[in-house]
Amino acid sequence: MKRETLPKNRLPPSRKSAGERAAQRQSVPAADFSAATRGVHHLALTTEDMRMTVDFYTRVLGMPLVHAMKVPAGLGSGPGNRGNPPYEEIRHYFFDMGNDSLLAFFEIPRGAEPRAKRDAIGGMQHVAFAVTPKNFAALRKRLAAAKLAYDGPIDVLPGLVSIYFLDPNGIRLEACCQPAAAERPRVVGSVAQRRDDARRELESIEPGWAAATIAAGRFK
Repeated sequence: MKRETLPKNRLPPSRKSAGERAAQRQSVPAADFSAATRGVHHLALTTEDMRMTVDFYTRVLGMPLVHAMKVPAGLGSGPGNRGNPPYEEIRHYFFDMGNDSLLAFFEIPRGAEPRAKRDAIGGMQHVAFAVTPKNFAALRKRLAAAKLAYDGPIDVLPGLVSIYFLDPNGIRLEACCQPAAAERPRVVGSVAQRRDDARRELESIEPGWAAATIAAGRFK
């Protein structure tokens, strides 16, 4: 494999001094106040057993299966790979997780990959789904009927309550409910924070950076 040769006057990112990193951050323009994305299109996860996964997400969580396919040849290990798992013609299924967003799974050949460590850097610690109070109560009944343990309900933030449980792949899931919002949960609004509260935390990293971040953010 050909190794990248860096210019003599350029250090790899991990070797830059704190001053160089600070100067680089300050040269980046502040983000626009409007989000560049429109929410989650799909979240892609992995499983070794698609049948087990389909049964859990459709029968326990009530997410309809909306698309079942095999990845076309050449997109796994061929030249057309665009970041898919490096296996040819594996199953790739999509579930409707509500509010016009999708949850997807690739089926990895059994035993081909190690089980992920949830807290590893770059790993996925958990998936949180927004649910209404009616569906929150129904989900707890469905989990109990399936004899699946869960933690909670837990007050995670003022006005926000959650339960936590595992899917059959060991993926940690959260059902997050905003009771006062009834059938119209406000995801961003449910975690809205006052500037002064955010400032105290951000300044624990670096005061000057905190001020710029507050100015570019969206706080009460």
